[in-house]
Amino acid sequence: MKIWAEQALTSQGWARDVLVTVGTDGCITNVQPNAHDTGASRVGILLPAPANAHSHAFQRAMAGLSEARGPDPQDSFWTWRKLMFRFLNRLSPDHVEAIAAYVQMEMLEAGYAANVEFHYLHHQPDGTPYANLAEMSERIIAATETTGIGLTLLPVHYQFGGLDRRPLEAGQTRFGNDPDRFARLHEAANTALQALPGDCAMGVAPHSLRAVAPDRLAQIVTLTDGPVHMHLAEQQAEVDEVYRALGKRPAEWVLENMAPDARYTFIHCTQMLPHETEALARSGAVAGLCPITESSLGDGIFDATRWLGSGGTIAVGSDSNLRIALAEELRTLEYSQRLRDRSRAALATNAESTGRRLFSAVCKGGAIAAGRASGGLQPGLLADLIALDSSHVDLMNRQGDQILDSYVFAGDDRMVLDVWSAGRHLVQHGRHIRHHEITQAYRAVLQNLGQDL
Repeated sequence: MKIWAEQALTSQGWARDVLVTVGTDGCITNVQPNAHDTGASRVGILLPAPANAHSHAFQRAMAGLSEARGPDPQDSFWTWRKLMFRFLNRLSPDHVEAIAAYVQMEMLEAGYAANVEFHYLHHQPDGTPYANLAEMSERIIAATETTGIGLTLLPVHYQFGGLDRRPLEAGQTRFGNDPDRFARLHEAANTALQALPGDCAMGVAPHSLRAVAPDRLAQIVTLTDGPVHMHLAEQQAEVDEVYRALGKRPAEWVLENMAPDARYTFIHCTQMLPHETEALARSGAVAGLCPITESSLGDGIFDATRWLGSGGTIAVGSDSNLRIALAEELRTLEYSQRLRDRSRAALATNAESTGRRLFSAVCKGGAIAAGRASGGLQPGLLADLIALDSSHVDLMNRQGDQILDSYVFAGDDRMVLDVWSAGRHLVQHGRHIRHHEITQAYRAVLQNLGQDL
């Protein structure tokens, strides 16, 4: 396969008249600037496509159902969480497969080439395992077979309701496993994953310091050589609970006890102190940021200026999947820094504009978080690619970094024309190749679930 682009962001920088050759294994074999387009698919603007680094697919179906004021005097993450638990008890394996396929389709149409699924919905509503222990993981895998997206599956270990090791409450029982049963579930999911293309991968996700006994973390991590993801310091109540139980704040405890490096991605990190931010950034771990969801849930503002200034790596994910919009995640991240600091171009550098720095950062960080050989236009990497519409009114006459600034701050998903995942041409003319079929299945799920929480 060959793609010719009028402009392309290669690993060496912007270039014109770029011919990209992709092998049968889905990897880029050659990137040639100043080339003729003979025999190639022609696009206007070609970019690397990042991975969506954090998703709970099933939450997509409750989008818009949690915005009314509840009985508590102040709505918060914790009141939303109760609604989410109530909602997920309705979901069958068939529901989850159809929802996951729709979510993955939206990711692709937004410009993501891969999905890192933080998958914790394992069992029946009363906590009884399905006859097939990995039933729900296999439904995520089946959705991936439908959509073609690159998948990094992260089965989530979730054992306790808090650091006092209290039992899981009613809405959490579908998540729960002891370490031995979780190991069997993880192995079964990994076996099922082999049905997918070779670019798909397996990792593991100890949910959080609240949900997994700290003395069991090392055991969980040894289940895989792949990425390890964990929620960290999302809410102040979580920070307080960890401090009371362990004598350290979450990030401090992780730094002292887990030896984090680039294999680890910590999700949210919105409640960290400056010294924690700087130290965790220097560890090499990835900060998995979900700015739209963090805004929706009132999590707080991640200190991206300090993190990136300390050499930290970031990735973005759609988390609750309330909205799946790559450009909007980057825009929300930058605007949160501007609002907090009353500044402009907060994450730009002297060498890179805001859009360029953010986009390049999440391409690199998303690949690391997904354990995926992607993130750039260069030989040897997977052909995870986005083509933007160079005729779009907001991209007219834009060159180089101006393209990414206009995409992030003036544009949206309508600029995305084509997306390839490991060379699979899944989005064409702005739509997934199975858009109608996947959407119809999702509509049937919504009809079945009803409108109320």
